[in-house]
Amino acid sequence: MSIKDKLTALLRGQQPSGKPPDGEAYEDLASIPQQAPEPSGPGIFNQSLLELSAEHQIYRLYNQRRQESGYLPAPRLCLDEDGALPPEMVQREKNRLRTVLTKACSVRLKDSKGRSGSSRKKKPAKGEEPEDLEEAESPENEAPVLDALPLFFLSSDKLYAWVIAFPPINGGKELSRDMLYEAMITNEIGFGVDTRLADRLAHDERRYFNLYLIAKGKPAFDGKNGNIVDNFPRVIERVLEVDEFDQVDYTALNLIYNVEVGQEICHLIKPTEGEPGRTVLDQEIPAKSGKNVPLPQGRNTEISEDGTQLLASIAGSVEFTGRSFQVKPVLEISGNVDFSTGDLDFLGDINICGNVLSGFTVRAMGNIHIAGVVEAGSTIEAGGDLAVVKGILGDGTTTVQVHRSIFSKYVENATISVRENLQTDCIIGSSIYCGGEVLVQSGRGVIMGGRVWAAKRICAHTVGSQSECKTSIVLGGRPCASFEREITQREVNAMEMELERLECQPESPVKSSLLSKAKIKLATAEMKLRQLEERRARMTPERERESGRMECGAVYPGTKVRIGEEVLRVQELSRHCVVTMIRDEIVMM
Repeated sequence: MSIKDKLTALLRGQQPSGKPPDGEAYEDLASIPQQAPEPSGPGIFNQSLLELSAEHQIYRLYNQRRQESGYLPAPRLCLDEDGALPPEMVQREKNRLRTVLTKACSVRLKDSKGRSGSSRKKKPAKGEEPEDLEEAESPENEAPVLDALPLFFLSSDKLYAWVIAFPPINGGKELSRDMLYEAMITNEIGFGVDTRLADRLAHDERRYFNLYLIAKGKPAFDGKNGNIVDNFPRVIERVLEVDEFDQVDYTALNLIYNVEVGQEICHLIKPTEGEPGRTVLDQEIPAKSGKNVPLPQGRNTEISEDGTQLLASIAGSVEFTGRSFQVKPVLEISGNVDFSTGDLDFLGDINICGNVLSGFTVRAMGNIHIAGVVEAGSTIEAGGDLAVVKGILGDGTTTVQVHRSIFSKYVENATISVRENLQTDCIIGSSIYCGGEVLVQSGRGVIMGGRVWAAKRICAHTVGSQSECKTSIVLGGRPCASFEREITQREVNAMEMELERLECQPESPVKSSLLSKAKIKLATAEMKLRQLEERRARMTPERERESGRMECGAVYPGTKVRIGEEVLRVQELSRHCVVTMIRDEIVMM
């Protein structure tokens, strides 16, 4: 049985049968609120209580009723006696209640004075006979008789309905249960009605000039969006911390997160359906269902049959590429890179448990982890990060190119190009091209000899040496682009020399074949060099002059610092200094 049918049955004096349908359970009230205790104590105030001035029309109606009936409890307009309603909603509705109440009280006062309302008798027009003798003899200014009036106030979202009853005037009918139910039907309030309150309100001594929450709707609940729970980090912190002894554990840098075939990478928490609500007017409030989130599937991964898990389809290393997880194959070298393995060129990650011996090349599209040493004459190229636990020991021909960051115990007599950051204990006699920061703050923390070019910042304990060895520091600019041009120029020069050598040889089929291949390689290198020069020409002069910053504990004579076209030569030992460009001049502070 619907609530409207229940109300109609009550008006007809019938007892409703059956239980209220689902979603329309009525709130029970243990007892009608009696004289509520006013807040007491310093600083205590009920925020849901509507305060009205003493001149408000409601007090005129109240005084009029009190003169007729004697004792009458004072008006109390509290939107939330139990403190269970949302505070922001209560504060918002207080202003609306004030407006509605002021208008209703004004109309009630006018009706009580006979200025409007159906209870005032209409004066017969000239020439018309009155309907009965009593009407003709009735004085024109006779006070009208008004029955009690229940006034309903609905929240702006129609989820809550309050009632305040005005007493009868001049002997009108007192508030009754039938009158209250009939008013609810007229106002179409038919859901979440507190029927126990409504039944007992007509007999309560505080039924007039008091605000009661008579009906409460059911709010709608939107469904929750789907969510992805990761088992592997999406962002890997590639910074090694320096301990209290100025030491760094280079074995603690986990660049490779291995997975087995079928291992879960992440799983999906499915979205939930929204739960519709209902207003006190028995109108449905629609609810939104949660949005589905796709699993970030990348290369070498697969989705489980139930669509909730992302699994590795091969054994390898997990990496998040910005949009998806992918599994890269990992090449494990249990010993050294030597004649037993040859040069390595791999599309995934490489984990080398030994050393890279002299003259060998290691290339990887992903990360490279070397547990030993990179020896002289070796070539290392990594599309990700490079970690060398025991350091890089070169002879001037060792070349390392990395697209992310390098972490190495030390760097000696090597040429290094790194697009992000370089972190090491010391740099000796090397050529460094770094697109980010060079951090030499652990261990000895020394930069001695060679040239170090960093686009952003160089931090070291010591730069130079007491023997005043020549140490060149370059700050700002685009070091990696400059390195590419230098390498390409070397290739062009080497191919030109190779062509000259081949042309001097006697004619033969072998010479023709080698000559054609050398020309193709030369043309390719020259085209790459032209592209690099064009890219450099497109760069703005301001970008080329971007300055960096050097911070060091000590800088020795023999050190030269260049920023753009400006050069600073250190003439004496300086401690705890910062070198940077200020107003087109290199300043050491």
